Amino acid sequence: MTPKQRKAKTKYERERRRLHRLHRLEIAARERGYLLVAGIDEVGRGPLAGPVVAACVVVSQPLMLPGLNDSKQVQPELRRQLAEQIKERADAWAIGSASVAEIDRLNIYYASVLAMERAIEALSCIPEYLFTDAVRIRSFAGPQEPLIKGDERCAVVAAASIVAKVYRDALLTQLDREDPRYGFAAHKGYSTPAHIAALERYGPCAHHRANWARVHALTLDLFSEASHD
Repeated sequence: MTPKQRKAKTKYERERRRLHRLHRLEIAARERGYLLVAGIDEVGRGPLAGPVVAACVVVSQPLMLPGLNDSKQVQPELRRQLAEQIKERADAWAIGSASVAEIDRLNIYYASVLAMERAIEALSCIPEYLFTDAVRIRSFAGPQEPLIKGDERCAVVAAASIVAKVYRDALLTQLDREDPRYGFAAHKGYSTPAHIAALERYGPCAHHRANWARVHALTLDLFSEASHD
């Protein structure tokens, strides 16, 4: 075996062990008799703009997809590839979202739960067991297991995080085409220096979360400046 082949084998074995660890909780649920195991996660809690989006992924067999991980740990191109593979292999998957208006009205936590409830409601089959990323969804009648850092510890939650992230990124890219002033395609609504500079120049648009402190403060500043003109 050449050094290159040895290195490739070591890499393969390391990834195989990592994937087995990532699927451990899901496999344990199946060993307890649950066939349709689901994971749910949301993305978009932190941005200044755009909806919060949740995805729920239901599987009857381990995905075991190389590179599967918490969406934040996966490069964009691989995320898109994995999202397609996940949707092809899953027994069911669905997206739910909560709008900017709902985020402002409910607060981000309850809007995130609402998005997750909508994702579950949109599924074509009912999960027998649900893993969540540290959130208990009271409207779900079946057994569920909230996991701290679930998207890092559980494969099906990681899969949901990837599907949700790819969906939301595409949505923000579309918003950027509709209104290119803010650069949504680049920062996906997060509080980057370029985004803040655009907010200071143009003020908030309909896609910004009006009740968020940074957006609200800029709105007040612009209103104050206008009133003194």
